[in-house]
Amino acid sequence: MTEYERSRTMPAQPEHVFDQAANVDQMGEWLPEELHVHADEPPAVTVHEDLRDEDTDALLRAEPDRMRLEWGTRDQGGYTGWLQVDATGGGASEVTVHLSFSDDRHDPGGQRVRDALDSSLRRLEDQVRLRVDTAAG
Repeated sequence: MTEYERSRTMPAQPEHVFDQAANVDQMGEWLPEELHVHADEPPAVTVHEDLRDEDTDALLRAEPDRMRLEWGTRDQGGYTGWLQVDATGGGASEVTVHLSFSDDRHDPGGQRVRDALDSSLRRLEDQVRLRVDTAAG
């Protein structure tokens, strides 16, 4: 099993960060650009990957009381992940994303995954800032 994890501090309350991350209709704003999530019958989702022009059945569970998202492929069982939002004090949050690949065919490689996680966390922070700034102004 191959695992990856990245974290980023964001200048917003954890509830704001979690609400943005968990909004299925807006996940395309922060996920890697080649991934698109379409809600089916919750917790079922379909993930479309542009690079392989492939749809994958997946599960996505949001646990607002824990500020945690969990996901994974259905049937294939080769890929799982989670996102956790924690308060760091002073109105800031730390977001951690963890990915596990039990099937090497699903693992695109270490540097690519780390770059995608870093980019996704930056994009999520941009979306959170935009939302917080819009609400404040």
